[in-house]
Amino acid sequence: MMARKQILILLLFVLFILQGTVFFWLTPSSLQLQIYPNFVLVAIFFVSIYYHRHTGLVLGLIFGMLHDIVYYGEMIGTYSFAMGISAYLLGLVFKAPRAPLPMMMTIVILGSLLFDSTLFGIYKVFRLNPTSYNWSLLHHMLPNLLVHFAFALAIYVPVRKQLELIAKYQRRKTAS
Repeated sequence: MMARKQILILLLFVLFILQGTVFFWLTPSSLQLQIYPNFVLVAIFFVSIYYHRHTGLVLGLIFGMLHDIVYYGEMIGTYSFAMGISAYLLGLVFKAPRAPLPMMMTIVILGSLLFDSTLFGIYKVFRLNPTSYNWSLLHHMLPNLLVHFAFALAIYVPVRKQLELIAKYQRRKTAS
């Protein structure tokens, strides 16, 4: 079962690379400045719900910091904080090891809004974002939300099955 956890980390790393490379080849040039997909964030939401919120927090902090270092240089730690806190809060509020599809899609929508709103708030506090919340919601947050929703639909079944197997093995291991 340790191999499944390592595969999960590898999957997150591959998603991290894909979201910064391949996705921009597939996006029309008119939308490239509006849509910033965060596939790792969606996968971490799945980990928080189907496995454990603390694991989602740690993965959010790690991959968020990696995101801060590789893609964005204005402030270090914003993505790390936003990914970690949104994954933890969603795992805390929606603890459901067998969350059905409609519930998980609602979680992805709320999580995406929470993540983007947290980033907006941090950038607004430090005066790095001159736009209003309404403008950011319409031009960045909602398009990102649609991409996250479509990606979550695509990965729902395989990721849920793998995380349920890891969680079942972990419960069996602690029971014996």
